[in-house]
Amino acid sequence: MHRVDILGYKLNYNMVKTQANLSVFIETHGCKLNQADAMKLANEFQDSGFTVSDTSTKADVYILNTCTVTHVADSKARHSVRSFKKQNSNAKVIVTGCYAERAQRELELMPEIDIVMGNMKKKDIVETVIDEFNYNYLTIDTNDSRGFSSSRTRAMLKIQEGCNQICSYCIVPKVRGREKSISLDDLVSNINSFTDIGFKEVVLTGTQLGSYGFDLEGIDLTKMISGILENTDIERLRISSLQPQELTQELISLWEDDRLCPHFHIPLQSGNDYILGKMRRKYTSRMYLEAVENVRNSVENVSITTDVIVGFPGETQAYYEDTRRICEMVGFADMHVFKFSSRPGTSAAYYQDDVVPKVKNERSAELISIGQDSFAKFRQSYHGKKMNVLWETTEKNIVKGSFYSGLTSNYIRVTSNKVKKENSLESVTLMFNTKDPYGSMDIN
Repeated sequence: MHRVDILGYKLNYNMVKTQANLSVFIETHGCKLNQADAMKLANEFQDSGFTVSDTSTKADVYILNTCTVTHVADSKARHSVRSFKKQNSNAKVIVTGCYAERAQRELELMPEIDIVMGNMKKKDIVETVIDEFNYNYLTIDTNDSRGFSSSRTRAMLKIQEGCNQICSYCIVPKVRGREKSISLDDLVSNINSFTDIGFKEVVLTGTQLGSYGFDLEGIDLTKMISGILENTDIERLRISSLQPQELTQELISLWEDDRLCPHFHIPLQSGNDYILGKMRRKYTSRMYLEAVENVRNSVENVSITTDVIVGFPGETQAYYEDTRRICEMVGFADMHVFKFSSRPGTSAAYYQDDVVPKVKNERSAELISIGQDSFAKFRQSYHGKKMNVLWETTEKNIVKGSFYSGLTSNYIRVTSNKVKKENSLESVTLMFNTKDPYGSMDIN
C-alpha cells in the first residue's frame, strides 16, 4: 500500500513583479518526512517570489519528490513524470527525493526529466531553478502580511534527518544519510511560526524519532515533546511513528496533555522473532504486544496503526502465521501492508528471495483483508461518540457530491455534507456508515 500526497500552497500577499511569475507544482510521494521536505521547499519558492500552485495545469516547473522504499514506488515516480510531461511539454521537470538519491543516473536517462537532485541537494533546488530560468527575484511589498491559503491544516515538521538503525531491508540510511537532530529551539520557533499563520496541528516527523537528541546535549524525545508543549500554543501535536522499544512509560505519560493526538503508528513488520532478527529490528513479538497493551491502558481513545512486510526472505508459512495472528490479536486501526521488495545496497538484497510472488500476493491480500476488517471495527466502536474534528478541505465525490472532510485526533477520517469552516476544530457526534464500512465516518 503506497500513499501519494500532493502538496500545494498559494501566496496570499501582494508582490511587485519585475517579470511574470513562474508557477511551481510540487508532487510528493511516500512518507511524512518527504511531506515535511516538500512543505519547506514550497516555503522557499514562495519566499523567492514564485507561485506555488495546487494544480499541475500549465505549471512552468514540476518538482517530483520521490520515494524509493519499494520497486513499486520507483515505478509510480516514473509514471508521474511521464504523465506530467505529456500534458505540460514545455515545463521544466526536476526529480528529487530518495529515488533521485539512490539512482541519479537511471533518472537522468529519462528524456522527460531535466534535472535530478537527490536528498542531499534539496537545499539547492530553488537556486537551481532560478539559474535555469535566469529568473530575477521579485520585490515583495513587506507592508503586506504573509500567510498561506492552503487546504492543508496540518504542518509537517522534521525533527531529525537520516537513520542509524540500518534495518536489513531498508534503503533509507543510504538515501537519507546518518541521523542528525534538529534543536528544540528551532522546533519551537518553527511551530510558533506555523501557529502564527493559522495551522492548528503539527506532525513531528523523522526516520527514527525515538533516538532524537542522541547528538545533542541534555535532551531526548520525551524532553523535546515536553519543551514543545510548554513553549508553544499549537492546538494539536501528532507524533508520526515510534518503535515498540521506544515507548517508555515516561514518554507515554506525556499523553495526559490532550493536545497530544492519541494516535500511535507502531511498525510491526513481522510477528515472528526469527524474521525480526533477520530484519535487524530491535524488538521481539512479545515486546511489541507489551508496548501495544501499555499504550492502550494508558491513553484514552487511542488508535494504533502499523506497517507489515510479507514475503521477507526466509518467511515460511509458519512464520507468516505468527504475523497474521498478531495482526488479528491487536486489531489495528489501520494497516499498511507491503510485499518485500529487494532494494540494491541493503543487506537483504543479498538474501535469497525465496518467497515466490504468488505466495507474497496471497499473504498480502489476506493481511489487507484483516486490516480492512479491523479498520471498520475500530471506526464502528466510535459510533455515537463525541470527538473533536479538525476540518480540512472541501471535496467532491460522484456518490456524495460536495462534502467536507476532516480528522479526529485519533486519526478517523470524517465527512459531512453540512457547511464547515476549513481549518476549524469542532466537537461532533460520529456516525458509522454501515453501507460503507471501509470508508469515512459521518457526523450526526
